[in-house]
Amino acid sequence: MKPSREVPVGDLRGFTRYMRQDLISGLLVFLIALPLCVGISLASGFPPLAGIFTAICGAVLTVFFSNSELTIKGPAAGLIVIVVGCIEDFSGNGMTEGWLPADQNAYRAALAVGAVAAVLQILFGLFRAGILGEFFPATVVHGMLAAIGVIIISKQIPVAVGVMDAKGGPLALLRQIPDFMARANPAIAFIGVFSLVVMFVWPIIRSRVKVLAPIPAHLIVLLLSVPLGMALNLTTDHDYRLFEKSYSLNDKFLVTMPKEIFGMFKEITTPDFSVLNQWKAWKWIMMFFVIGSLESLLSAKAVDLLDPWKRRTDMNRDVLAVGIANLAAAMLGGLPMISEIVRSRSNIDNGARTRFANLWHGVFLLLCVGLIPTILHRIPLAALAAMLVYTGTRLAHPNEFRNVYRIGREQLVIFVVTLVVVLSTDLLIGVAAGIILKMVIHLANGVPLKSFFKAWVEVEDVDEKTSRIIARESAVFSNWIPFRRQIEDIGLVQKRNLILDLSGATMVDSSVMEKLEEMQGEFEQEGLRLELRGLEDFRSFSRSSHSARKKELTPVRRITIVADESVMDQLLPELIRMGISGYTEVGCRGAGRTDLNITELHPRPCVRLEVVTVPEVCNQVVDYLRSSIMPLHKITVCVETVEVIRLSAFQPSEQTSTLDSVTHH
Repeated sequence: MKPSREVPVGDLRGFTRYMRQDLISGLLVFLIALPLCVGISLASGFPPLAGIFTAICGAVLTVFFSNSELTIKGPAAGLIVIVVGCIEDFSGNGMTEGWLPADQNAYRAALAVGAVAAVLQILFGLFRAGILGEFFPATVVHGMLAAIGVIIISKQIPVAVGVMDAKGGPLALLRQIPDFMARANPAIAFIGVFSLVVMFVWPIIRSRVKVLAPIPAHLIVLLLSVPLGMALNLTTDHDYRLFEKSYSLNDKFLVTMPKEIFGMFKEITTPDFSVLNQWKAWKWIMMFFVIGSLESLLSAKAVDLLDPWKRRTDMNRDVLAVGIANLAAAMLGGLPMISEIVRSRSNIDNGARTRFANLWHGVFLLLCVGLIPTILHRIPLAALAAMLVYTGTRLAHPNEFRNVYRIGREQLVIFVVTLVVVLSTDLLIGVAAGIILKMVIHLANGVPLKSFFKAWVEVEDVDEKTSRIIARESAVFSNWIPFRRQIEDIGLVQKRNLILDLSGATMVDSSVMEKLEEMQGEFEQEGLRLELRGLEDFRSFSRSSHSARKKELTPVRRITIVADESVMDQLLPELIRMGISGYTEVGCRGAGRTDLNITELHPRPCVRLEVVTVPEVCNQVVDYLRSSIMPLHKITVCVETVEVIRLSAFQPSEQTSTLDSVTHH
């Protein structure tokens, strides 16, 4: 979608002017949201209608409080883990054995937990504490999300193959996968595997056939799995035989719904606030509040980056809006909600202009409530499980490990530790473990303890339009919030260009590097400039622009070449083209092995050339010497590793890179 010059605004004029685009996008997002809301609700141990109520509350209420134009609010797969954990802690079993009194009590307890967590979110927004979401390191958050993906996969695989009695933690469930496959109901497993294949293959088909681009994979799964369920006659209890083994089919493999529309509302209840007398309730309140708020803030920031018009969300208003909608949803029997990234991305791709696309998707969900008993009961649980397994694979995709490793090996360690601890314990302990490990790594890298939570900066004016912030001690994730406030107050609030001098710090970590890059984009949107200086004095942990940087001696290569003067005349232009930043040449005399004679020495005049350069350029030089010079001339070459104070002095210049490009083309 190519953005127009005029920035769409979500007011009354925008509602009427962009109604067609927002209405179409809302309809297409509704087609994704309907099965996901039901699937997430069932996987969380809630009645199927609860997820739809949540999405309707998010669509109707947040429009009036948040200025986030393109985010879709609703239940998210990332919250399944904490919701079902809360249900199980209050003795519910997620309706795996029917809607028992214990499930009803656990459901009401979870609603009370959600309501109090929503009040905390409202206070969070009112006191403008949205910036606290900036505290959590990106690597730890990605590790947490990857763990959530693994948990979702572990819990939904047995459902996808027709094993309905699977129990245990994620690690235990993963170990039981071979047993689940052996016990699989072939007919149900066919629906689950077929649905999962569609989820992976349909996006590829959409990208190649433009006319199919607006049709989401979730709708295709429904259109194919429902007829499959009808063909298997899942509404009737019966047996079938395959390979001389008997299997049962019945409506327990379908979404359980009351036969009458008003029967649905009998399962929806109100919170039981008496559970707040129990300490475990407050543990889950903090889980709902912290994880829900963090995921919502991260999703809203991600959507801002995808917005074709680069509109910025007020994170305090957005958390307030989500809190108000969560409170309403909890009082009506709904799940907790966040700003959901998958549906928001679809909203953008479908051409939405304003926040009213979110409203329209809720309106369509509300209109379909009358059809829910008839339609939803026909949906096989295996198909919904396949959708959630697909979502889990997106969260825990191998690319996540690869992307983290590119930033730095220490980031991969933090990522994996967070993931493993979450799987072994719970989300909060896993996140805490990741943060503590990151702090320990910072201490090992020489970050002063006094600068962990305080930004040591000096501010000075350069001219009427420009200021300079000089950072001291360190710039790391734990002191980023005061650091960011200084940058915002001086630059974005006072509308001044900013020079951020980091040369006085001992370390700049990967979280700060990533956030500084985001802030440079924010400055550009305001017509301002944020210039980073002093990073050339640091050693980068990897080639990534988001890599952590530490001020220390940096290893480089020193190449020493001894050869005749005529060889040097040929050699020097090539070395300069390859990117050396300088050289030292000294005339000398010497003799090689063939020049030595026991009775008489025959020294000859030669030139000693010394070059200090980065490993990449060194490798090019050595390859060139081996292939083009050494077969034709007698030369001596030595390469050794040395350490330098300032790496930038030995890196190829942009001018050299341009010369190299011209030479090769």
